[in-house]
Amino acid sequence: MMPPSICLLLLFILTGTSAQTWRHCTDLPPLDLLSFVLEKDTSRRTPGVRVTEEGGMRGVRFSRPHPSLSFPAAQLLVNCDLFPAEFSVVATLKVSHADLKRNEYIFSLVEENDEDNRTQGAVILGLKIAGSRLHFVFRGHAGVTEHWAFRGAELQDGRWHTLALAVAGRRARLTVDCGAPVDMGLSRSFPTDLHIKGSTFHLGSPGRWKGLFSGLVRQLVLVPGSDATPRVCPSSDPGRMHTLSVPPLLFDLPVKTQKADSHLPSYEAQLKVSVGPQDSCSETLRGQLWFNPHRKGLYLCDGAAWIPMLEEHKRLDYVVEHQVLATNSETYDIEVFQMPGVGLMAAMAHRSTSSGSGVYLWSQSGFQLYQSISTYGALSWRYFTLGKKAFLVVSNSGGWSEELAEEESKKEFSVIYRWSKKRKRFVTYQTLQTHCARDWETFRINGHTYLAVANHRHGNNNHTIDSVLYRWNRRSKSFEVHQRLRTSGAYDWEFFTVGPYHFLVVANAFDGVTTHIDSVIYVWLSGSFQVFQTIKTFCATDWEMFQIDGRVFLVVANGHRLLHGRGPSEYAINSTVYELDMSARVFIRFQDIITYSAVDWEYFRLGEDHFLVVANSFDGASYSLNSVLYRWQGYEGFVPVHWLPTTGCSDWEFFTSEEKSYLIYSSAKAPLSKVFMLKTH
Repeated sequence: MMPPSICLLLLFILTGTSAQTWRHCTDLPPLDLLSFVLEKDTSRRTPGVRVTEEGGMRGVRFSRPHPSLSFPAAQLLVNCDLFPAEFSVVATLKVSHADLKRNEYIFSLVEENDEDNRTQGAVILGLKIAGSRLHFVFRGHAGVTEHWAFRGAELQDGRWHTLALAVAGRRARLTVDCGAPVDMGLSRSFPTDLHIKGSTFHLGSPGRWKGLFSGLVRQLVLVPGSDATPRVCPSSDPGRMHTLSVPPLLFDLPVKTQKADSHLPSYEAQLKVSVGPQDSCSETLRGQLWFNPHRKGLYLCDGAAWIPMLEEHKRLDYVVEHQVLATNSETYDIEVFQMPGVGLMAAMAHRSTSSGSGVYLWSQSGFQLYQSISTYGALSWRYFTLGKKAFLVVSNSGGWSEELAEEESKKEFSVIYRWSKKRKRFVTYQTLQTHCARDWETFRINGHTYLAVANHRHGNNNHTIDSVLYRWNRRSKSFEVHQRLRTSGAYDWEFFTVGPYHFLVVANAFDGVTTHIDSVIYVWLSGSFQVFQTIKTFCATDWEMFQIDGRVFLVVANGHRLLHGRGPSEYAINSTVYELDMSARVFIRFQDIITYSAVDWEYFRLGEDHFLVVANSFDGASYSLNSVLYRWQGYEGFVPVHWLPTTGCSDWEFFTSEEKSYLIYSSAKAPLSKVFMLKTH
C-alpha cells in the first residue's frame, strides 16, 4: 500500500494546491536561466545576445531587445504557483563602471500583462545593479515593493566576479568571489506567499527594454530550496571557486600562444577554421570552427558535439529504396547506434531462437552482419553507455538455456552485453529475470543510471504484473532492483525530461480482458516514480516524445480495439498526439491520426522540418500496406507527405551517415528489413 504521505503528495500535484506547489518547488535542482535561453534551439544562435571573450573567459552581452530572452516561469518552475521562500542565486558577471547606467537588471520575474496587453506587468522579483550597489527587488507583504541593497559589493571594476546570494526567512547573505559574506538582518522575512503563476522571466531587463544590462553574464543560476554558497565556495580560501552551471557555448577556449597572431585580439587568435572532412568533436578541438562545404555550414565544437552556427537547411524531396537486407528471421526491433572506433551499427531483434539476433555494421552499400548473438524470442534492443563502457541489453521473451537447473529452465532471462574493446565484440555481462520482456529504456537522473523493463505477461494469461526499474550499483558493478511498477501487458517505456522534471510513460496494451485500458505517465519525486497522469489507450504499443519550438508532445501508437473480449478487433483506429499544457500541468489531445495496428512512431528532423513516421502493421486483412511519413505543418499539425510500402512493419529508425539521411524499418512477418534514403534539396 502506498504511504499516506505519498498519496497526499500526488493529490496536491494533480489538483494544483498552492501549498504543495511551493513545497514541490524547493525540491528542484539548480535552474540554469542562461542555458535555458541559449540552448532552446542549438541549430541557431539566440537572437539578441552576443558571445564575447574578455579577461580569458566567455560571456554573453545583451545586444538588443528580443522575445527569445524571455520565457514563461512555468516552463522552468513547473507546477509552481508560489516562489520558494528559501533560495539562492549564483551569477558570474563582468561590469564596467563606464558603461553602467543608473538602473540595470541582471534578471527579473514579471507578472503577466493586463488583459488588453498594452502595459507591461510589474516586477515580482529581480536582481539589479543601481549606482554602486547590488539590489535585490521583490514584492513584499501587502504588495509593497522592497529593495535590499548590499553595501561593499564592488562589482563595477571591469573584472569578472562570481556572487552567491542566499535568502532564507529574515536573513539575506551575499558572498562575492568567496570572500567574507555580507549579511543583512531584516525586520521582515521574505514572503512565503509570493505568487508567480502566469509570470515571465526576463534576462538582462525588467521586462521593458529600459535599463538593458550592459555587462557580460557568464553564469546565472537559480537554486530553489537551498543555499548554493558552499557548492560555489568549497573552502575558506578567498577566490577559490567552483562554477555551478555554465552553458556549453561559453566554455573557455584553450589558451595558445601564437607569435604570428600577436597583433590580433586573444579571442580571434585562438580560433581556427578547418574545411572539408572533420574528425568527431572532442575536448582537444573545443572552441574550433569547421566549415562543411557539403552542407554549406559553419559549426563550433563545444567539446562534445559540433554546434551549427550557420548552415543551409535541407528540405525533403522524395524517398528512395536504398537496401533490402535479408535477415535470418523476422525482426521485431532495430536499435541504431554509433560505436566509437568501429562505426555505425544496428542491433536487430530476430524472432528465431535457433539463429539468434544480429548486430550489423553500416557501409556505403548498407548494413552487413557483424556479430551473431544467441537470443530467445528477442523483441527489442537498447544501447547505452556507462562512462567509457558501451552496453547492449536485449528483451528476451522465450526460454533459457538447457544448461540451467530444472527449476530455472522455466524462467525467462534478458541479457546485458558489454562491448569488449579487445575482442571487438559484445560479450555477456549480466542476466536479469524478465517476463516476456517487450522493451528496455535507459536514462540518467541525478548522476545515477537506470534501466526500465516492460514486462508484458507472466505465462500466457497473466498480463497485470510488475515491470521493474533497475539502478546501476557502482560498487557491485551491476544493475539492482530499485522500484516495481504495476503494468498491464506493458509494451513500451519512454523517458523524457521537461525543465527540471523527469517523466516515464508506459504503453499498456492488454489486461487480459480488453485493450481499452489506461497507459500511465509517471513523474520522478523523492527518488522514485509516482503517477502523474493516466491516458485511455487502445492496445498501446509505443510512445514517442518530441519538442517543436519549445512545445512538448507525446504521440501514442494504438494497436487495435478489443472491448471486453467480445466481437472482432478493430485495427483501423486513431493514434493520438498529445501536447503538454504547462498551465494545467496535463497532456491534452492535440491531433488524431488514423493508423492500422500501429506498433511504432519515429520522430526526426531534417533542416527546419519536423517529421513523424508510423509503423502500420495490419489492417485486418493484410500485413502488406503503406506506412506513412508525416510532416509538421504548424497550425494544421502533422500532414501525410509520403507513403512507404511495408510488410508487417514493426519498427522505424532514423539515422544519418556521411551527410545523408536514412530510415530503416523491420518486418515482423518477413525475414527482411529495408533502408530508405531521404533525398533532400
